[in-house]
Amino acid sequence: MDKAVILARGLGTRMRQQDPQAGLSARQAEVAATGVKALIPIDRPFLDYVLSALADAGYRRVCLVVGPEHGELRRYYGEELQYQRLELGFAIQEQPLGTADAVAAAEGFAAGDAFLVINSDNYYPAAALGALRHLPGPGLVAFSRTGMLAGGNIPPERLSRFALVEADAEGCLYRIIEKPDLALLESLPEPVAVSMNCWRFDAGIFPACRAVKPSPRGELELPDAVQHAAGVLGQRFRVLYFDEAVLDLSDRADVGPVAVRLAGRAVRL
Repeated sequence: MDKAVILARGLGTRMRQQDPQAGLSARQAEVAATGVKALIPIDRPFLDYVLSALADAGYRRVCLVVGPEHGELRRYYGEELQYQRLELGFAIQEQPLGTADAVAAAEGFAAGDAFLVINSDNYYPAAALGALRHLPGPGLVAFSRTGMLAGGNIPPERLSRFALVEADAEGCLYRIIEKPDLALLESLPEPVAVSMNCWRFDAGIFPACRAVKPSPRGELELPDAVQHAAGVLGQRFRVLYFDEAVLDLSDRADVGPVAVRLAGRAVRL
């Protein structure tokens, strides 16, 4: 398994919002205004670090799911960069219809093979990415809240809004809990872990992506597709728990803390 799909179609609504306290450089502010978080410069574009971690984890073929308007992103990653360890291509999601629709856009790239799915605005530990390569079938990495708080940049009040992952007695996904309240959070057994959209899929995910209905937000959501694949199609998703942190680049206030944590990180593509 050496294929990875990176979801880069998002509109970057939060990143485009002004924040005078964020302390961005002129170039960072310019890119932030476009909403293309993958290109936020932290010495070099943020997505370069994500790609380097993928290569460290053993992935070699990468597909960026982008929109037709993402010309600068496509130029940089498709024409300007030189790659030694990776092959990179694109899939076009014509409309921003949600993450399940974005995964469906990469069906041609997957071509029946197993593949990884991650976000373009998260930096994942290479060990977690690599662990999914060795599963015998579909699965996900769930990151412990303690590990996220200890080594990440997401404050507790924001992390509390992230979806939680609950496994069954066999270590497979039982449910994804969106926007958990405090009472539910305190009732869950350890390890309490969050989903950071780090998945191993096979071709069985595509019928599920096409089967889901729009969420209350009006989007086709990947967690809904996973629940459909598990509950209706009978797929089992192995849950791997990691105590390491994922860096999150959601808004302008994240740029400085993420830059601190990536300082001195080597990039080899």
